[in-house]
Amino acid sequence: MPTPYRCPNCKTNKTRFNFIKQVPEFVKVDPETGEVLEIYDNTQLDPFHLPYNGPDIKIQCAVCGLIEDEKMFAKFGESSIQ
Repeated sequence: MPTPYRCPNCKTNKTRFNFIKQVPEFVKVDPETGEVLEIYDNTQLDPFHLPYNGPDIKIQCAVCGLIEDEKMFAKFGESSIQ
């Protein structure tokens, strides 16, 4: 079920948002040059490479520019209904 959003910063925006999809790319880089040496598949990470465990989506307020987790905008959206 969709959740209403409201910006926790400007507190007035309830309709204009940018959804930012976070798609991690797992890489190993050269410490001297920064050149990508290897690209890993999520299922084939080496023991010293932790998988990404952050949110799949972030929300940006299209009025003030604040970028936060979706939960933050949803929580403020719920409080505006009551």
